[in-house]
Amino acid sequence: MTRKVHKAMRGAVVGLTVAALLPVGLTASAASAGPATAARLPAPTTAANAPYAPAGERARKPYMGWSSYSMQVFVPNGSTWITAAQLKAQSDAMHEKLQAYGYEYINVDAGWNSGVDEYGRPVPSKTLYPDGLQNVIDHVHANGQKFGLYGIPGISSALIDANLPIYGAPGCTTGNLPVRPLQQGDHWKIGHKIDFKNPCAQAYVNSIADLYASWGVDFLKFDSVTPGSGINDLSVDSRDDVKAWSQALARHGIWFELSWALDIRYADYWKQYANGWRIDWDVECYCTGEALTAWSSISRLFPKLAEWWRHGGPGGWNDLDSLNVGNGQMDGLTRDERRTAATLWAVSAAPLYIGNDMTRLDSYGLDLLTNREVIAVNQAGRPAQPLSIKSNRQTWFSLNEDNSYTVALFNLGSTEANMAVNWADLGLNGSAKVRDLWAKKDLGEFASGYVANDVPVHGVRLLKVTPQKNSTVSVNDDDLRVSYEGAWQRNGNREVAAVAEQLTVDVRDSSASGAKAAKKQAEAGVRTISVNNDNPEIVYTGSWGRSTNRGLGDFQDDVHYAEPNGDAFQYSFIGTGVDYVTELHESQGDVDIYIDGEFKKTVSTHLDPAAGRKAQQVVYSISDLPNGTHTIRGVKRSGSYMLLDKFDVRQESLLSANTATFDKKASAQADVTVEIGRDPGELAAIAHGGKALVKGTDYTINGQVVTIGKAYLAAQPVGNAVFDFRFRGDHRDDVHSATENGAAVAFTFRGVGVEWRTALGPDQGEADVFIDGKLVKRVSLSNPVRVTGRPAFVATGLKDAEHTLRIVKVSGDVLRNDVIQYTILKRP
Repeated sequence: MTRKVHKAMRGAVVGLTVAALLPVGLTASAASAGPATAARLPAPTTAANAPYAPAGERARKPYMGWSSYSMQVFVPNGSTWITAAQLKAQSDAMHEKLQAYGYEYINVDAGWNSGVDEYGRPVPSKTLYPDGLQNVIDHVHANGQKFGLYGIPGISSALIDANLPIYGAPGCTTGNLPVRPLQQGDHWKIGHKIDFKNPCAQAYVNSIADLYASWGVDFLKFDSVTPGSGINDLSVDSRDDVKAWSQALARHGIWFELSWALDIRYADYWKQYANGWRIDWDVECYCTGEALTAWSSISRLFPKLAEWWRHGGPGGWNDLDSLNVGNGQMDGLTRDERRTAATLWAVSAAPLYIGNDMTRLDSYGLDLLTNREVIAVNQAGRPAQPLSIKSNRQTWFSLNEDNSYTVALFNLGSTEANMAVNWADLGLNGSAKVRDLWAKKDLGEFASGYVANDVPVHGVRLLKVTPQKNSTVSVNDDDLRVSYEGAWQRNGNREVAAVAEQLTVDVRDSSASGAKAAKKQAEAGVRTISVNNDNPEIVYTGSWGRSTNRGLGDFQDDVHYAEPNGDAFQYSFIGTGVDYVTELHESQGDVDIYIDGEFKKTVSTHLDPAAGRKAQQVVYSISDLPNGTHTIRGVKRSGSYMLLDKFDVRQESLLSANTATFDKKASAQADVTVEIGRDPGELAAIAHGGKALVKGTDYTINGQVVTIGKAYLAAQPVGNAVFDFRFRGDHRDDVHSATENGAAVAFTFRGVGVEWRTALGPDQGEADVFIDGKLVKRVSLSNPVRVTGRPAFVATGLKDAEHTLRIVKVSGDVLRNDVIQYTILKRP
């Protein structure tokens, strides 16, 4: 997407970087907070009553409201759209149509100010607000709503040169605030980096936060935050700005929202200092007068959320930008796409703020925005996770505190589809009742799963799944209901992923004429698997096409291609390395590459016209990754096209050989044997032709040696027989781990039984298990080899009441937590 409109809009930004200066020495406007207005400051919020700084208890749930920015870029000359009259009209429309459902924030984006006062603090535009911005804020508050403003990091050259005194900080001036020599302070290069080693810098931020609080501001959007905003290499780093503003705003309980496309590597930092963070680019299509957004801006959020969902929770939320589903004449989405977007925001527990002109909401938009059952899903604050994003038919789910599940079935494909969800995939063993939340209709009780028929193109079904009596619920280690004490880490190369590996047996009959000599078995080790661009597990976001039979040397004679900048591919694999293979040509440009959500580099796929065209070129390669699950993502940045031909994935082999031969001739018959590189108990199954072989009959295991019997092989036709060896992994392929004795994990549930299943290994020792504060058992987690999903503790016959399971590390190098299962006697 283009950022020209975006940059122009941000040019009149509020905060530390401003577009113009009022004359130095100008009498303070009514907006200035001097001694006369200091009494209006709210009482500082203390840590005791604000566990979710800086907004405090208000951040326990995602906020609901409206933001001006989508309309600012939808209408021509949008910077003049946020007038006093318009903001009051939006406030009144919210009060009339949406406020009863929880919507309460009126947030004004860039362009609201026009200069500074004599202390270098922003002054509202007199053109936009002839009666003063305070008049607008008071109107919003009179409607029982909250008011938000906008800012960015850094300080402008004009403020540095003006060298203004800082309010409430004798001896401090704006000229002393920047880092010297001057450094870039934001994405747009509007201002310069502030030196927060200088105490005057915090005093300056405090003075502006105090000013906003005196006006009654409840919310601040902080834009162009880095690492993020397209700059992830730390060449521009605004983390110090974030910390300073967080501390200043926490004194007044003001909600602090970060923007945009934040770098996930610093998620813990954003969670420490903010109440929300944008995880991707703008949702707007920048189609002035035509549309607010586009389907590509919605669909690209799914792979992003697959990386970010764990980071949302009480106190801080994954921000998806404005939800533009309120008016079909401006949204740029079909009715089904509007419902899908509303569902994604709801199940992701994203801040639920809309971008439409609220005076023009249509009846369908109102229905989407005021469905109380869907709003309740959002406000429950339980970010959904995907079972998989390896296809265009995706199931996302969350486990609620009342033991029920929220399940969304998203059809991102180009045809209608029947979509099924199995309870076992959610972690539920037992029957469940199902309710359609959009239809507000109970669908009945189902023993093991549910099938939603004819889910439309880009459509969705949103379900509440309620387990019934005697059901067992499994809770993964990353669930929000699991709490950790001490220093814990997710994965960190201590996890084991489930994996399947193939053994190809060349079945032949040497008694037949023309039989070939047996091939030598291939040695295993690191194997390379080529994944073609049409593999359904590759996730394409944006507007992609597939070109076949090109005759240009492509792998399997086809490629996928995209034209709009921002379109992306993503592929999750198990292995130790991957190559991105594509074509080089003059029509192609730069691609940003991410591994496991971390920006790695920008690669060029451009080729000088004189060099012609080169097929099957490795433009990015990475090796020596920890053996496990990884994700490669590519985002188009320039050029007419971005192409994907294939991925070459390197995996460690768990079989001593990947091929073997079997001769049907009676005198030559022999079993086929192969050694496995994992504990034999980790081999879950061997399958051929989609059917599992029978252990003890079709195959046997003796130590590490697996033998496929000659009787089974003799019954196979001549040719290649492919056997899938399926190995277990940790539950959902991840674990949490701690190394310090005394570290603990706790889980509260209502039920009559509980079981802790986790990994065992030579690096593990003992753990104490408590139920309801009473030590009930010390368990050993040591094992000669690393194994997954073993029962470490079981308790049955508990009273049907609320209980707390707590596990404390006693000894060993590491304690791993994988999955907790509990049995409910009654339905929620």
